[in-house]
Parts: sequence; C-alpha cells; structure tokens
Amino acid sequence: MISDHATDATSPSARPIDVLWLYPRDMNIYGDTGNVLTIERRLALYGYEPRIHAYNQNDAWPDHVDMVLGGGGQDTGQKKIGEDFQRRADALRDLAANDVPMLVICGLYQLFGSYFETQDGVKIEGIGIIDAYTVGRDVRMIGNLMETSDDFGPIVGYENHSGQTFLGEHAQPLGFVESDGMGNNGQDHTEGARVHNVIGTYMHGSLLPKNPVVADFLIHKAAEHRYGAFEPQQSQALRDELVRIDADATHAREVAMQRPR
Repeated sequence: MISDHATDATSPSARPIDVLWLYPRDMNIYGDTGNVLTIERRLALYGYEPRIHAYNQNDAWPDHVDMVLGGGGQDTGQKKIGEDFQRRADALRDLAANDVPMLVICGLYQLFGSYFETQDGVKIEGIGIIDAYTVGRDVRMIGNLMETSDDFGPIVGYENHSGQTFLGEHAQPLGFVESDGMGNNGQDHTEGARVHNVIGTYMHGSLLPKNPVVADFLIHKAAEHRYGAFEPQQSQALRDELVRIDADATHAREVAMQRPR
C-alpha cells in the first residue's frame, strides 16, 4: 500500500480488494496519485482491505486484480511504457471483458484506445479496450472542467492535454461539456469514455477526491467482482469519517465550479 492509514481503519474481518496501479513512475502527473489515495481510503472506510499493487515496466504482475487505476503522462512517458504495455495488453483486455472496473486518465486513456499519434507524427499503438483514437495538436486544453454525465450526474475536475480524442460507435462518453475548446477534442462536447466498467477521462487526480460517486462506482464494482456483492462492514466511527470526507468533497467541488478555466 502507498499509505498506512488504510489498514488502521479496517476491521479484523476486512476483506482484501486488489488494486493494480499502472506505471506510477512514468504515468502519474497533475495529482493522479490522489485517485489512488481516495480509493485506498474509501475501501478502508467501507471495511475492505485495500491492497495497492504499483506496477512499472517489467514488474511482476499481481496474482489477483479487482480494480485498475492509471494516470497521465507526457508523450515521453507513453513511449517509455509502450513495449511493456503491449505485453500486458491481453491481460488488461481480459480484465475489462470480465467487468473489472478501471479508471485511466489522460495519457493512459489515450493508450486504452486504438492509437495515439503525436504532434510530430509518431504513432503509438494502443490496446483497443476503448473504441477511440487520439491525435496530438498544438492547441492545449487546460483548466477546471465541469461535465454532465448520464451515469454520475455533474462531475468536476481539471484537464490539461493537447491530444484530441475521438470516440467510435462502441464507446459512450463519460459526460458532456457545454462549451467548445474543452473535453475530448474541443469540438463535439464529449468528455471521456465508458466501455464495460472501464472509465477513461482527461480529468486528473482531483477527479475521485472531488467526485465520491465515481469512486464508489469503482469500489462497488470491484467488490462485486471479488465477492459477488458490495457489503460494507462499518463502525459508526467509519461512517462518520465517510460523511466528513464527502462534505469536504462537496465543498471542493463548489470552489472548483466557481473558478475560471
């Protein structure tokens, strides 16, 4: 695990949930560790035992995976992981087909698609879990972002990318933005993508801390995958702590929504 507090919060009967954290060394910018910390903490508060497996190139693959998390990176980071990522493609595709929940941000979102073509014309092959492709442009989309999701309601986050992603017919958007110049490509008002229980998005590491509904979706699906159902085991103290964290998230969302891009 990446922190000690999660085990402190669990009960002796806590059940493990194995979380695979993809390429934290090269694909982890703009606070993406915040997503991992949020999952770790919320799992503990629901009475599960979070087991975070940080996976970098050529590391051992964990024996069990209930959830996958991955962050963003520069073009150089995507190139660094490319060969190893392709070696793990079948394993990730099998997990996605078996409804393992996944959240991939920015650079890994792009590589979960068919391909990413950089601004200098280098084509980096993706693994095709998400029906989408990305093309690098010289215009950067950056700033606070609010979108409306059919599944999760309003979502607040922060985008910073020059790649423009276009969805195919087999991927649904995570959400929709109101204005041009933001979201997947700045044109069609889509943001992110959903396939099976896989979520791809350009919203970085403030996504799960600010949007507990998305974090809980991932947790519920992970518990269902491992145990057949989501069944919290909580003391009153754990429930109270979850209420406090959710109130903090609501305040953070309100502040972010008032800030200009």
